[in-house]
Amino acid sequence: MTDWPAHGRWVPMTTVRVLTPLAGGVGARFVGRSSLAVVGLDVLGFDDPMEVTLWRPPSGTGPGRCEVRKLGRVVTGTAAFDVVPVPQDDGRPLTRVVWEEDIQIAPRALTRFLAPLVALAGRLAFTATLRTMGRELTARR
Repeated sequence: MTDWPAHGRWVPMTTVRVLTPLAGGVGARFVGRSSLAVVGLDVLGFDDPMEVTLWRPPSGTGPGRCEVRKLGRVVTGTAAFDVVPVPQDDGRPLTRVVWEEDIQIAPRALTRFLAPLVALAGRLAFTATLRTMGRELTARR
């Protein structure tokens, strides 16, 4: 979940680059670039810079949590996810991921009227992202 550059494989039309020497821990910064590329040209896109504000890796059977602050001109707010181990009778590892975001999208005067549509699009995008991520991680095992 905190392999920030890998999010580029999981999130459609997005690349991610780490801006700090360490990608993990409080203070780590990275930027996601979401764009529509036509013939290799970035014709419509925006940067989503973020900074890690809470970093608690999972330990033993305890959950982990990561919180980030979104610092961009287009998307501001916070995002967080919990990684919770789920015991299985057959001993196979299983993890539940809870992802939450409280964001504002500029220009606020226009997007506040579109909030239900933006929320639905976000929910669909995050579901697709987590499924893609899950398939990749399952294939690695």
